[in-house]
Amino acid sequence: FAGYISQVLKNYTDHACDGEYVSLRCPHRTTISIQSSFYGRIVPSHQMCPSRYPHSYATLIKEDVACSVGTSLQKMLDECQDRRSCQFLVNNRLFGADPCPGTGKYLIVWYKCRPNEYKSKVACEDDKLRLSCKKSMVIAIYSAIFGRTQGGSLECPYQSLGMPMIECQSATALQLMIKRCHGKRSCSIYASTYEFGDPCYPGIRKHLNVIYTCDNTPFSLPVDETQPPALNSSMEPVGVSTEMALLSNILAAYAFIT
Repeated sequence: FAGYISQVLKNYTDHACDGEYVSLRCPHRTTISIQSSFYGRIVPSHQMCPSRYPHSYATLIKEDVACSVGTSLQKMLDECQDRRSCQFLVNNRLFGADPCPGTGKYLIVWYKCRPNEYKSKVACEDDKLRLSCKKSMVIAIYSAIFGRTQGGSLECPYQSLGMPMIECQSATALQLMIKRCHGKRSCSIYASTYEFGDPCYPGIRKHLNVIYTCDNTPFSLPVDETQPPALNSSMEPVGVSTEMALLSNILAAYAFIT
């Protein structure tokens, strides 16, 4: 369970040079969620993806280290978004016109693994947020934000009171939600600065936005068999009670994340 959750919460980064394959993969029952992407070159080739040309030829071409393609994010979304895995060969033909001919480029991708089925709940500041799952299912927290985002919230409209629209978020919201709710059938918490601290300037109304999924009890949650189970040494051996094993695994996942 701890291994599964740590894989879901983790931010992944992958890269490939021109002429290499980039391969993205997520655990069972999750899909790829592209966060950002870069294709081009912003560091010299001796630092990343050395030139494949002979040195004498490379010296004839001035390497461009301010080279990027604006279509890389959309290309990654087209190729990989909402799939469990994807793989393709990196080259400049994939991204349209070559912004720096003669300069070897590379692709860097940042992504997360999102549960196939998830729920989202919002509570305005000082309101209570309640999460619950059906019998034999438990809460698995995917993300939590307490503060104010640029897009705001339809449930909690922004009241400016003369203050500019700015983004501010608590750095501990995810850890606190995991501690309070992770692995439980139901839980509740107030969206208050008493619980989360105040990440914003005084007078800015905040909200709590939690994304979670309800899954089977920990022993039936699938873990990617091709990866070594994370935090395996912290897990209870087979044969202990379900309650003790659940508690141990929750603490292991929380310790890993913090």
